[in-house]
Amino acid sequence: MAEAAEKSGDTVIIKKYANRRLYNTRSSSYITLEHLAKMTRDNVDYKVLDAKTGTDITHQILTQIIMEEESSGEQMLPVSFLRQLISMYGNSMQSLIPHYLEASMENFRANQAKLHKAFEDSLGNNPLARLAEQNMAMFKAAAAAFMPGADKGETTPPPAPPAANDELAALREQMAEIQKKLDGLGR
Repeated sequence: MAEAAEKSGDTVIIKKYANRRLYNTRSSSYITLEHLAKMTRDNVDYKVLDAKTGTDITHQILTQIIMEEESSGEQMLPVSFLRQLISMYGNSMQSLIPHYLEASMENFRANQAKLHKAFEDSLGNNPLARLAEQNMAMFKAAAAAFMPGADKGETTPPPAPPAANDELAALREQMAEIQKKLDGLGR
């Protein structure tokens, strides 16, 4: 129930106590940095406050999560990037870096979503993928004919989409033309 409440869109308040424990005020439970990392991946909006002073320490906690991830898993931030980032502290351009990095990450996410959609669309329009689907349907029909009950009640294969039949016919015609040309070359 706490998970559903966290995803409702409201900002979850996390309190950090002097003993370094994190307390989720919404679920009334102590949590870990790993739980905060999961909340971040799940797009749960949260704010971490120092329990004693009420100071917003979300930035520090997020940095700590990145440090934990970098030290315990596969490193995502290259050393050259980290050096360049450190060299920007105190630089006159320092105030521009956060906006640039945020915009770059937003562009990366948008391009990632576009690439994912394009990949899915290309699989849907791929004649070989359609042929594979047809082959699976024929295989299931054959299995049903020779092994009753293997198809869990289906006795007829699902009909192939008309567009796939048209493409299959076009491919067969092209193959026939190529075969004629090959036969002509062999004479």
